[in-house]
Amino acid sequence: MKERIYLIGFMGVGKTTLGKKLARHLGYRFVDLDDFFEAKFKIEIYQFFNKYDEPLFRKLEHDRLEKTFEMEGVVVSTGGGTPCHYHGIEEINRHGLSVFLEMPPAAIAHRLIHARRKRPLVVGKTGEQLTQFIRKKLSERQGCYEKAAIKTHALHLNVAALASEIQKFE
Repeated sequence: MKERIYLIGFMGVGKTTLGKKLARHLGYRFVDLDDFFEAKFKIEIYQFFNKYDEPLFRKLEHDRLEKTFEMEGVVVSTGGGTPCHYHGIEEINRHGLSVFLEMPPAAIAHRLIHARRKRPLVVGKTGEQLTQFIRKKLSERQGCYEKAAIKTHALHLNVAALASEIQKFE
């Protein structure tokens, strides 16, 4: 089994929640890339976006991603855009196993509207506006997400079944 499992997919699909459960199931540590970023730079991502810009965030986020390549026995929850910048998905696939968590845009919108964590790219968007934004971003990122080694539907995911599938990969 791979030493590094990377959960990829759009914001709000449950990468962090699933990642924690999956790590426990596999006996791995859990790393949330957003938390890893915030701990390093001592600023919340939401505030970072307000103070700086997305290109700088993506560069620094990629630097944090590269640090995970040195870790062993980890499940890493990436940011929604992480694999789609700086050849992230190719590097993730070279250094670990990628798992794409798919979910319909309307379900993602529902989750984001009710989320506790502020998401800089969707602030101020509600209802249909948010769903349209998600559809657009998903279509831009789909080619990247499709390069994942494993693709699974995230709405009613069975952690034990996913762990079993992951354990088949060498």
